[in-house]
Amino acid sequence: MNRFVVISGCSGGGKSTLLGELGARGFSVVEEPGRRIVRQEMQGEGRALPWVDLAAFARLAIDMAVADRQVAAGNTGWTFFDRGLIDAAVALEQVTGEPMVERLNEIHPYHPIVFMTPPWPEIYEGDAERLHSLDDAVAEYERLAAAYPKLGYEVMVLPKVSLVERADFVLFALR
Repeated sequence: MNRFVVISGCSGGGKSTLLGELGARGFSVVEEPGRRIVRQEMQGEGRALPWVDLAAFARLAIDMAVADRQVAAGNTGWTFFDRGLIDAAVALEQVTGEPMVERLNEIHPYHPIVFMTPPWPEIYEGDAERLHSLDDAVAEYERLAAAYPKLGYEVMVLPKVSLVERADFVLFALR
């Protein structure tokens, strides 16, 4: 059974916070490629920042997500990914029209259940690594919410509940 679980959804919807809770419970977690790329690009020339060149950013995110999967291959239990390969491929396809999502999913599938954080305006906050608006985040969510079922994944929208309850929800669904 595939033990690579994607937590996807709306930016600012609590994905990273949920991954922190799952990590604190002893599970392997993989930080969102996008956040790592933004930090790296902000220290350098910044040519692949999503607000500068979204296609270059998405290509880097794809490469990083593939590398993350290779590193996680040795894990024995659940590994939770904050976004991942499909999210990056959806972004690249949206910007360039390059049909990559299905091919990459065939090569690098995830667990059949994908958890989605819905738009949650009450907790949404921009920051130095998240410059897009809530409207942009909602549009991204809608693209992802449409893409995952087309690839055969069962999408479970996470309830807007406490962090502990969200983590419990995820773990219960995977039993």
